[in-house]
Amino acid sequence: MTIAFAATAAQAAERVRIGLLKLSSAAPLFLAKERGYFEQEGIDVDFRFFDAAVPIAVATVSGDIDIGFTGFTAAFYNLAGKGGLKVIAGTAREAPGFQNTAYVASKRAYDAGLKTLKDLPNHSVGITQVGSTFHYSLGLIADKLKFDIGTVRVVPLQSLPNVAAAIKGGTLDAALTATTTISPVVASGDAVVLGFVGDETPWMLGCAVASTAAIDKNRKLIEKVLAAYRRGTEEYARVLLQRDADGKFVRSDEGDAMLAIISKYTEQKLETLRIGLSVVDPALDSADIARQVAWFKRQKMIEGDIEADKIIDKSFVPDKPTERK
Repeated sequence: MTIAFAATAAQAAERVRIGLLKLSSAAPLFLAKERGYFEQEGIDVDFRFFDAAVPIAVATVSGDIDIGFTGFTAAFYNLAGKGGLKVIAGTAREAPGFQNTAYVASKRAYDAGLKTLKDLPNHSVGITQVGSTFHYSLGLIADKLKFDIGTVRVVPLQSLPNVAAAIKGGTLDAALTATTTISPVVASGDAVVLGFVGDETPWMLGCAVASTAAIDKNRKLIEKVLAAYRRGTEEYARVLLQRDADGKFVRSDEGDAMLAIISKYTEQKLETLRIGLSVVDPALDSADIARQVAWFKRQKMIEGDIEADKIIDKSFVPDKPTERK
């Protein structure tokens, strides 16, 4: 009878295709899968991995995936502005003390004088794609340090591995990229860290998205996915985001076990993951989304009259960021 029941439960599970990146910001999803949270919601989850954020938004609209966990990009806003996508939850945030995204200089450029973020003008800066989260982060630091982003030669290389390879080879002066993927290049001495986005310009960089068609057709299924995701974020925050009085991460056997799970999916070493963990929070911050929309409009990267409130479905999660110190 036990075997028959298990077979019936397996048959009843609803398959959900989730698009995501192989980054630690997706850790709550990995934990939810490994710990059975999706299974407990009656979900058979199928992770579809992408090399950059923009294709995830496109795949969500086209129906190639059911839910995307991605970054806020110009391409996303253009799709959402046409009514094709809705923001249904928050994901990664750039926050002080968390080294999720790094500004790095190639060793060649550093030796030639690119020593600080103020030195970025008149240099080449690698990112994944035009209008990506990295592009927006570059815009934020340009605004903060009061230099014209137009004085920077932005080089889109389509993927994180490509950016790392270009920095290692010295064909780029600098880059904004994921700390976890650039760390081996820094460790080899081929790159120098100039700072971290979370310390300089905190912002909400990630979201979970669904197409309007998927929401109309499968709202209850989406709610189940988000329930499992929230459980994953709670576990992730409880164990891996804790810091001691000196601001250092608290290491534990439970934390190492979690990192091993994340390592399985990201294919990154535990020590690399430990230094590049990001804050992940399902709550939304519509005010920050509005600021992003305004910046992309000024850069003429998004079209039409896009309004933040119209692309957010607040019925899934509250519009209030969680405060962490």
